[in-house]
Amino acid sequence: MKKNPNGAARLSSLIARLIPEIILRDIKNPRVGLVSVNEVRVNSDHSLAKVYVSFLGAKYPRQNFAELCSLKGLVRSRLSKKLGVYKAPEITFVLDESFDVAESLEEALKKEENDLASLGAKDEK
Repeated sequence: MKKNPNGAARLSSLIARLIPEIILRDIKNPRVGLVSVNEVRVNSDHSLAKVYVSFLGAKYPRQNFAELCSLKGLVRSRLSKKLGVYKAPEITFVLDESFDVAESLEEALKKEENDLASLGAKDEK
């Protein structure tokens, strides 16, 4: 039996919406903090879901991530209930640090721009 190709995209979107809600409203663990689900990739048979997360305003995102990973079974159980299915996809959380990398690159570019501007100002004197 072939799966609907749009089914994985629909399921990914639904999971991306439900997981932060589950963590915030159902689990309420302050050590996890505010979770942002950046992307969800579901395999073709819908048995596995890779969930890319980041933590908004977290000082120690790796600690938040470790706490989230320890709650994986509970998240999957609640997800199953909310999806109305007997068996939800196996969840693998992935810490998405792309926003941190982009932010540090942006800071480096601004510093370089300021350095160049100050050099240009010195040359004009």
